[in-house]
Amino acid sequence: MITATTVLTTTGAAFAESEPDGKRRESPGTATEAMPGGDGSVPQAAPVAHRRTWRPAAERKVRFARKNRTFAHRNKEVAFQLVTERAWSVRQFRCLDRLWTRESGWNHQAAGPSGAYGIPQAMPGHKMASAGADWRSNPVTQIRWGLDYIESRYGSPCQAWNHFRSHRWY
Repeated sequence: MITATTVLTTTGAAFAESEPDGKRRESPGTATEAMPGGDGSVPQAAPVAHRRTWRPAAERKVRFARKNRTFAHRNKEVAFQLVTERAWSVRQFRCLDRLWTRESGWNHQAAGPSGAYGIPQAMPGHKMASAGADWRSNPVTQIRWGLDYIESRYGSPCQAWNHFRSHRWY
């Protein structure tokens, strides 16, 4: 992938340098050598830039998003595996994805103002202790508990999602 910083460091852009007397000179391999004729007969000031001056904000946001996405991506992979073990379809997983994305963003440490906790936003959170003592820190325990809850209460993730859409809770 080519980034803006890669382009700036590899283009061979000319950098102006100052002499002690204050006059500017161009470094070797400058823009004037690349002008038509190749002899530098058309004087043109070289662009002044520093290698680390410009880094687009979008690039910084992408790096931040990648870090934040990793836990969600991992948790979704686990959930997909557990959904298929229950012989539920990909459609059911999509409903589950929509539901838990709205509830917690797949964050296993998400805590709601009402006391709901984890990926499935169990309220109160300690209900998930029935699935394992590590319910506070283990996303797999939370996902297993959430799938059991959805199956016993609604029958399937899509039915839970439909309930959520009409009542804003599940």
